[in-house]
Formats: sequence, structure tokens, C-alpha cells
Amino acid sequence: MTLRAPGFPEQDVRVRATHGPAAIFPELTEYGTTLFGAVAESGDRLDSARLVPPSFMPRRLEKLIELGREPMYDAVDLTTSVGGFQSALPLYVSAFGSTRVASDDLGVAAARQAGRLGIPLVIGENVVPVNGYGRIDGATEKSLLARIRAYGEELGEHSGGVVVQQSTEDADAEVWNLVYSDPATQPLLDTGRLGLELKTGQGAKPGLGGMSVLDSTSAVADRFHVDTVFGTDEVLRCASPGTFTQEILRQQIRLMRNNYPRAKVWVKLPPARDVADAARTAWEAGADAVAVDGAEGGTGWAPTGFLAHVGLPLAECLRRLGESAGDLLVSGRMWEGTRVVKCLALGARAAGLGRAALLAADTDPVHGLENLVRCLELELRLLVSALGKYSAGAVSAEDLWWGDRAN
Repeated sequence: MTLRAPGFPEQDVRVRATHGPAAIFPELTEYGTTLFGAVAESGDRLDSARLVPPSFMPRRLEKLIELGREPMYDAVDLTTSVGGFQSALPLYVSAFGSTRVASDDLGVAAARQAGRLGIPLVIGENVVPVNGYGRIDGATEKSLLARIRAYGEELGEHSGGVVVQQSTEDADAEVWNLVYSDPATQPLLDTGRLGLELKTGQGAKPGLGGMSVLDSTSAVADRFHVDTVFGTDEVLRCASPGTFTQEILRQQIRLMRNNYPRAKVWVKLPPARDVADAARTAWEAGADAVAVDGAEGGTGWAPTGFLAHVGLPLAECLRRLGESAGDLLVSGRMWEGTRVVKCLALGARAAGLGRAALLAADTDPVHGLENLVRCLELELRLLVSALGKYSAGAVSAEDLWWGDRAN
């Protein structure tokens, strides 16, 4: 007898019945070649919202008087401060961690181009535990120091900065101590362009730590919690997500301020239901920036159920955050100008490029990210100018229309 179940996800059930726990993850063959993250939400509120220019534009008149001519889009000033760093644009490169996609040459390629662009670069978690720091073996392109050096070699005199993220495993490896004390990072410290980011969660899998797939014989596998869910020679490496309360977060930020007084302090938050409370706690404790992934954000390996069903969409995170008490940085499916401007209108200081940055570097390791950002730059100038405004920070909620939906 062959059973049928009309209207029920029969095939999904059969896959799970055949493969067991491995079936809750994407195909194993996709690891290291695929950038994961939530699929586009049907009716995504950010995508469906419209930017709405007014008829009367007093700020355009002010700019006309200042310039002595009708202002064009090139009069828009996109320079801004991003988490304590001067940035050429309201953009930054989001954290790439130790996943196989970012650990090849793409992490270094993106770092070089971000340095030339003068936008901040975040280096993600578990790079040191998995790929090494790079102080001794400076030739490895997978190490943390290789990315920092690549960025610094291209950086101009004024804009940009490197932010090094730390998770629980990174803390065990004393990553921040290594970075802060390294002579190679002193030029960044001396110019106020080194930051440290405390990771409390991420968009792709809020509530879980980092996950990756390793060969079971790897020496790295011996240092982490692993699970043999795939029934092959490869194992699932699971990092601890860490434990936070309001007081723990406050104390962590105070520790960062006391131990690394010359570094900027960033905090990375997941798209949690109490995201506004967490952000407020971080800012009150002295964080220079709070970065929030919407559920759309993140490129990491995760159970497919998390990618589709766990965490708040970015639009809802922004609604709950309301008026920001400090620098708010957001990420989640950022690749073109309209989504970025909508986030700026809702209180964000800058938007992070994650999957888009990796795809761009993969397309052209020398200029791909630069080309992508130049497209964004032109779009941002055109959009902000169309709203009758002439700086990235001038756009506001009045510039958005949500249709029949309440924000």
C-alpha cells in the first residue's frame, strides 16, 4: 500500500523519514558554496513601502541659495559617522565569519575593496579558532590578521575602520587581546579606526550560535561541540550562543570600555522580540553602535526551519526600535538603494552588506564590491535628492508610505 496525503507536505515528511536529523539542514553538498539566509518574505514590508517625494521642497531651495544654482543629485552629502568611524557612505561590510565561503580568498578580497571605498569592515566570529590569527603564519589568506592587513593596506587617511567581532569561542581564544596588542593594528588604534564587536546573536539563526560543517578528523573538530547528524565523515560544529541578561550585557560593555579604551565598542543583536530593550541597554552602557540583523540577514549554515520561521523581519525590528538613542546599524538583504534609504528613514545610521558583498567579491575579486557600492552610491544620491534632501541623515519617516499596512 502507498499512502498519499493531499494538502500535506508529504515529500518533506518522507525526506525526514529517510535521512533523519540531517534532513533539517540544507543539502550537505551546498555547504561552502551557498550563501544561506531567510528567503524573501512574501509581502516584505520594507520592499512594499514606497518612498514619496513632496511637491514643496524648502531644503532644495536652501541648497539652491547655497550653491547659486539648481541643485542636482551630486549635491547630496553621503558622508556620515558609522559607530564612531567616519565613513564615505552610510554603508559598511557586515561580518563574515569562518564559514567556508568567506574563508577562501573572498574575505581578503572584500577587505581590500572596503578599504579603498573608505567604509567600515566587520570581521566575524570564529575566524581565529578555525583559521588562526596569522601572527606567525602571515601568508595564510584565511587568518584574521590577513583580512586586517588587506584592509589597512588600502585604507585612506580619514574614512573607514575595522571592527573585530567576538563570540564565546573567540573569547576563549582571547581574540580581542590579540588584536588590541598587535603592533600590526597600532596604526588603526592611533587613528581611532579599530573597533570591537560583542556578538549576542545573528539574523540567520537567532538563539543559536555559529554552525559549520567540518571533517570529523579535523583537529578543529576536537575543540568544539560536534554532532554526527549527517552520518558521514563530516560533522556539524556548534558554537555556544552565549548567555546574556541586561546586567551581563552592561558589564560586558563596561569591561570592553575599561580593557580596550582606545577601541570603538559595537554590539551585535539578533532580531529578538525584545530588540528595543536590548539596544537601549547597550547604548546606555556606552556602546558606540548597535548592529541589528533582521531575520533576512546572515549567510551562515543553519536549519532550514530557522531560516524561514525564526526571528523578526527587519521592518518589524525597526518599528520596535523606534527613534534610536545612538548609532543603529542594520542588515538583511541589502543590495540596492531603495531598501537602504528606507532603513535610513526609519532611524538607521548605515546599512550592512553581507551576502551582496560576498557575491560581488566572487564576481570580481579586484573590483566587484567597489562596482556594487558605486551603484549604491548613485542610487542613494538620486533617491535622497528626489526627496528634496541633501544628506543621508536628513531622510525620515515622513518620506515613507506603507500603503494599507500600518508601520
